[in-house]
Amino acid sequence: MRGAARRGRFAARMMAAGMMAALASPGVSARAWADAPILVEQRPLSFAPLARKIVPAVVNIAVTQDVDEGPTKVKVPPALRGTPFEKQFRERMRSKREQMLGAGSGFIIDPSGVIVTNNHVVGAADKITVSLSDGTELQAKLVGSDELTDIAVIQVKTDKPLPFVTWGDSRKMDVGDWILAAGNPFGLGSSVTAGIISARGRDIGAGPFDDFLQLDAPINPGNSGGPSFDMRGQVVALNTAIVSPTGGSVGIGFGIPSEIVQPIVDQLRKSGHIDRGWLGVTLEDRPGGGVSIVGIDKPGPALQAGLKPGDLVNAVNGDHVDSARGLIRAVAAASPGSAVQLRIQRKGKAMDIAVVVGRRPEDNNG
Repeated sequence: MRGAARRGRFAARMMAAGMMAALASPGVSARAWADAPILVEQRPLSFAPLARKIVPAVVNIAVTQDVDEGPTKVKVPPALRGTPFEKQFRERMRSKREQMLGAGSGFIIDPSGVIVTNNHVVGAADKITVSLSDGTELQAKLVGSDELTDIAVIQVKTDKPLPFVTWGDSRKMDVGDWILAAGNPFGLGSSVTAGIISARGRDIGAGPFDDFLQLDAPINPGNSGGPSFDMRGQVVALNTAIVSPTGGSVGIGFGIPSEIVQPIVDQLRKSGHIDRGWLGVTLEDRPGGGVSIVGIDKPGPALQAGLKPGDLVNAVNGDHVDSARGLIRAVAAASPGSAVQLRIQRKGKAMDIAVVVGRRPEDNNG
């Protein structure tokens, strides 16, 4: 025993000596360790104050859709499968087969009852019921929706001002920043989850305007249409999609950045729809940067402006573009009938061409 103790003390002395030798070596110094900057100074001890602030403005959304009568099999929406509400849903449907139920989330952005959610939550609904955090249920109407970005606005009538949240600036959010996601997962009711922004600018093939924030906060079916907040309690993303082989959260969720959502919501509130600019071209990304025009629609704005297959587009209204998606988004942001200035290269020669954009047809990518 004494020998073992001596060997243990000897080993401890040797480890300490080795550490001191390492600190004394030219490559490592105690001062270098001490001078290394602290990259993460603090983390929240609790999200409770933030949750108390934002939860009253986050709503649960239930939708019904008329279906044909007949002895059809009861179809349970994915958001309710495996939850305590599945049995209740089946019993309700056996006695009332003319309606089909879906569930989602939303958030109030105006005390008068204006609510933002996803188009895929409410777009096909015949009846929309909104449940507030205090249990109040209100009927809502669709104000406007945009299928290409999956954004919708609904409105409830209320006799008193409702709690609401404000927009944050998603452009100021970095990979690694904390976010708090809120919504109605699996139809269970108001819930919050915490995580970070995992990546920016994700294209998941949902549409030509994909530019998602990737989030690792648990987001599940029923969270669609809910918000993600920064640590100030401002909305920086509209939770929209998940990647999951099981149907539940595996830590990969996607939200539309507020910089995209806010202007679309503003336009939907004004007109109920989105008018986008259109060039009438087929595009291809060019290795090394720029976008090549490989086809011209007849008739179309590009043909009328004199653009030709083989033209290389470098900028729109002075802003550089380096991908077909970037060019489509820049042109789509222009109002139909307005002019955009394209900087192109044709056979090695740079030139500017003004194009009066048209109105984007449905299901068009140029």
